[in-house]
Amino acid sequence: MARPGCRLVLPGIGVLLVASGLLSPATLATLNAQEQPPPSVRARSLVEDSIRLDGLLDEPEWLTADSIPDLVMIDPTEGAPPTGRTAVRVLASSRHLLVGVIAYDPDPAGIVSFSKQRDADIFLEDYILLVLDTFRDGRSGYVFGLNPSGARYDALIIDRGEGQRPTWDAVWEAATARGPWGWSLEIRIPLSSIAFANHLDSWGLNIERRIQRLQETSRWSGTRRDYEITQTSRAGLLTGLPTFDLGLGLTVRPALAGGGGVPEHEADPEYRLEPSLDVAQRIGPNVGAFLTVNTDFAETEVDVRQTNLTRFPLFFPEKRDFFLAGSDIYQFGLERGTDVLPFFSRRIGLVEGQEVPIDVGLKSNGRVGNTNFGALAVRTRAVEDLVPSASMGVVRVLQNVLEESSAGVIATFGDPLGRGGSWLAGADFTYQTSRLAGDKNFLVGVWGLVTDREDLNGDRVAAGIKIDYPNDLWDVALIYKRMGEGFDPSLGFVPRMDVQIIQPRAQFRPRPGWKPLRKMNFQLFTRLVLDLDGSWESYQVFTAPFNWDWETGDKTEFNLIPEGERLEEPFEIAEGVVILPGSYEWLRYRALVEFASWRKVSGAIAWWFGSFYDGSLDEIEAVVAWKPSATVNFELSAEHRVGRLPAGDFTKDLFVGRVQLHFTTDLNASLLAQYDNESRSVGFNNRIRWTFDPYGDLFVVYNHNIQDFGDRWDLESNGLTIKVQRAFRF
Repeated sequence: MARPGCRLVLPGIGVLLVASGLLSPATLATLNAQEQPPPSVRARSLVEDSIRLDGLLDEPEWLTADSIPDLVMIDPTEGAPPTGRTAVRVLASSRHLLVGVIAYDPDPAGIVSFSKQRDADIFLEDYILLVLDTFRDGRSGYVFGLNPSGARYDALIIDRGEGQRPTWDAVWEAATARGPWGWSLEIRIPLSSIAFANHLDSWGLNIERRIQRLQETSRWSGTRRDYEITQTSRAGLLTGLPTFDLGLGLTVRPALAGGGGVPEHEADPEYRLEPSLDVAQRIGPNVGAFLTVNTDFAETEVDVRQTNLTRFPLFFPEKRDFFLAGSDIYQFGLERGTDVLPFFSRRIGLVEGQEVPIDVGLKSNGRVGNTNFGALAVRTRAVEDLVPSASMGVVRVLQNVLEESSAGVIATFGDPLGRGGSWLAGADFTYQTSRLAGDKNFLVGVWGLVTDREDLNGDRVAAGIKIDYPNDLWDVALIYKRMGEGFDPSLGFVPRMDVQIIQPRAQFRPRPGWKPLRKMNFQLFTRLVLDLDGSWESYQVFTAPFNWDWETGDKTEFNLIPEGERLEEPFEIAEGVVILPGSYEWLRYRALVEFASWRKVSGAIAWWFGSFYDGSLDEIEAVVAWKPSATVNFELSAEHRVGRLPAGDFTKDLFVGRVQLHFTTDLNASLLAQYDNESRSVGFNNRIRWTFDPYGDLFVVYNHNIQDFGDRWDLESNGLTIKVQRAFRF
């Protein structure tokens, strides 16, 4: 029986969706149908952790545990029995949660697995995903995944179940095994690695399996294509959990980093040896406090270069562990784009691409009842001729309301450049349901922000709304955002101010059942940018009249993209090539072929062509991956752009090569090489990570950059860093 209030009856919306063809009358009639209870499985209690992680579920505890007997196929045939049976068992001790899975496969030789690296893109291979909703709030949770080679994947659930953040890392262990039955796995998650509600004896649980060669996905709960595995409101139940013992809940992680190198061209070498310390204290199972001192980010991988043909700054994601832990709480509003981010953690500790040392940082996040909160305060060190010392921070509170909805506030203070009087405040509300007309997803979100700083003038307010119907057959949304001319938050990311942005979007994805075609995807993504007086500044209409997914996993697509820009001042698109003020409208095309990832050699090639401003632009983008084994992978991507404009011709090239060596799941090496003809430099990032203990890592990172100085190639900079860290839990 459905709980009172679990459905919101919106007759007007329902009639509108029927009239537009998004819902059938029969589906609308299910509004008053009773909802089936979620499936459940009971965890077997362990007196002590006696399981040896080898991927084989052969201990007596596994054999006597309750089992999820099988999953249900959601793709390619919704509701059908899967090709191979999947048995799932769960064990729980006072300090660990253990999950065992046997993935039976009638053709074990066809299993697709190419990587052993931590946080590899396992979605291109066979995989098992485990989703935990440890607060039973239907909005948040954790993702743990494995491929048959033992590559571990973990992520935070973000955007209320519509997305994942794989840059988050937790301490956990796993092992896999293969045999004539297929493959199997064992996962052991320390309870100290995740937050949970201490009054619950059951959590939300879901399991998903992918058989890549068949393009087949099956799931335990929420077995409709309209739902994502991360929608924990549709998860099953893990019952019979014991009372967990977190001990003191204290984790101390000292680290030591040392090395040296040449910081810039013709500079003298510099050397360093610096300790750092991270301390985490659990205040109960659902609240944590964190301290970082003399924070070091030496192990963080460098950014992959991007080509910019716009007038606006590019977005680069956060990769630093201290800011990623608990970062899901700082998600604001419903829109997942980068037009408005009130808090962007890369503003802290990075200025103009240069690292600014963090002397001390404090952070706390958790959940109390239906209230989620996060707070962060950081003190950065002064850097001569760059920035003064500064104190910055953010506070976020999010209240769960109704069944799946939320309302929250956010505030930031401080400025990385030391400008005074800097603050931001805002509020957001999101109504969300996965039960519109019984079983459809529907969201409405509104938000507003105001900011100030001593150098800001004019309208310093931003606001937005999004209406979203994100389902499998139809995915339709309407987004509106407005940013005042003075809306420039010090700790945010806002590439365009003084604008209104309107974005109607629609996707229609039928499965006609024509072999060998799997799915068609008709797309219409429109983006119109107006100034605050209503005059247009730019627009883009991205259409996909032909976008087909094949049964083999290959993809072919053709796009038509009308675009326009109104320039009020000259725009230097490349060195010496200046586009004059005026209104420009053009039409571009794209042809794309993508080859399925299950092949040892895979990749994609896209050709963009057509007019561009008052001339033309041809773009070739290609990527090829060669995966001869799970031990070694190669990848090469290239971008070649040739513009022909009355103001002059230009060429922009970008090449990125990557070699990955996976000696074991705990010992990996990678080499990243990049070149672009705009900076005229070649950069190498060599990185070795050895997890010598579940709580300890050794990193060896060497960066080497050479540049074309016109008359010669010479060293631009280099640096070697060796870092060792070890966590101690009490």
